[in-house]
Amino acid sequence: MTQIELLSELLAAAKRAGADAADAVAVAGTSLSVSLRAGATEHLERAEGRDLGLRVFVGKRSAIVSSSTFNPAGFAALAEQAVAMARVVPEDPFGGLTEEARAPDALDLEMCDLAEPEAAALIARAKQAEDAALAVPGVTQAEGAEAGYSRTESAIATSAGFAGRTVRSGHSLSVSALAGSGTAMERDYDYTSAVFLADLEDAGLIGRNAGERAVRRLNPTRPKTAVLTVVFDPRVAAGLIGHFIGAINGASIARGTSFLKDSLGKRVFTPGLVLVDEPRRRRGLRSRLYDGEGVPTQNRNLVDDGVVTTWLLDSRTARQLGMKTTGHAARGTSGPPSPAPTNLYLQPGKLSPAALMADIKEGLYVTELMGTAVSTLTGDYSRGASGYMIRNGVLAEPVAEITVASTLQHIFAQMVPADDLRLRRGMDAPTVRVDGMTMAGG
Repeated sequence: MTQIELLSELLAAAKRAGADAADAVAVAGTSLSVSLRAGATEHLERAEGRDLGLRVFVGKRSAIVSSSTFNPAGFAALAEQAVAMARVVPEDPFGGLTEEARAPDALDLEMCDLAEPEAAALIARAKQAEDAALAVPGVTQAEGAEAGYSRTESAIATSAGFAGRTVRSGHSLSVSALAGSGTAMERDYDYTSAVFLADLEDAGLIGRNAGERAVRRLNPTRPKTAVLTVVFDPRVAAGLIGHFIGAINGASIARGTSFLKDSLGKRVFTPGLVLVDEPRRRRGLRSRLYDGEGVPTQNRNLVDDGVVTTWLLDSRTARQLGMKTTGHAARGTSGPPSPAPTNLYLQPGKLSPAALMADIKEGLYVTELMGTAVSTLTGDYSRGASGYMIRNGVLAEPVAEITVASTLQHIFAQMVPADDLRLRRGMDAPTVRVDGMTMAGG
């Protein structure tokens, strides 16, 4: 029996139990992972799992139950449990199935690599990355290398007639390297992930990058406190996008707990800046034809010419705000839908990273951020950091044990992207420059 057929039977059981409406989700996955240390296999695991989730509506009340059993013989009891729970919870005036669900498109987003790798291939890939890291002069040991593969099949069906099924795969590789010795050791890493194995970055390159980054961090200093220009490396610049996404999440907007709650249609970023959400990218890590409620997705600019163009909405938050869903509902089997982005990227600028830094007499180049002292309620921003000083337009000595601080309002208004965007992680940004931040050091 297919996942769609199973969900149809579960929805029928919900109707018989007294539900006015219902939707259901099924997820089945397989994963294979391996970790190495010093050339020896430390861990090899193959896992399989499946889960089922049912959400029922009784009037304006709703409840969710989940199970790992796909046996239709138990669907009646599962549905009766869900309906009984729904009858005793408070009413939710904004709940209910969306009216925007549509039959899935036939567009092929190429989300599944049919070839499953053997464990030996993963081990070889991880070893190649580890060996490349160890070959870098100054690297004293590899902290470990990991390679993995996953395949997930998911389906959604609703009592209103929507049904959709998605199969996606993922390949990944990561390695960490240590340089120096004793208390002066420094660590760094690199990783790659892709839907198709053919798109995974070369293992040797990943290892070499991790090793070179670790060596370059040796003997860091702690500079004096100053207000200066901060340049964010691409792997941390993407985090700035994440803070913005949290601030335009429909749930935060509806609760009034976002510092951007009054910013729709207003310029928040530098003129010309564009932030794209691209759910229909072929082979994208987060691509999808429809969201967690069956609403068709669409590529859109969340920020255009520095202006906030939309909130991220599912049907419930859209009703709260008197708007329409934007097709950003995401969900699992044990919780209700909630807004979430897909493939995000900040459009690149016109200057190379070197040109972006050329006029900086003294600045900071950040390669790592720590801590979570960032408030989407007030916009206050303060995080531990490490990286390199910028002197006369070029990278200089490594620095550590510092803090960078400002407000997200200031950061967004000052962001200038370089031209080095690479789509690697599902949330990507090029190198980003922000003038006028505080660096707290010694």
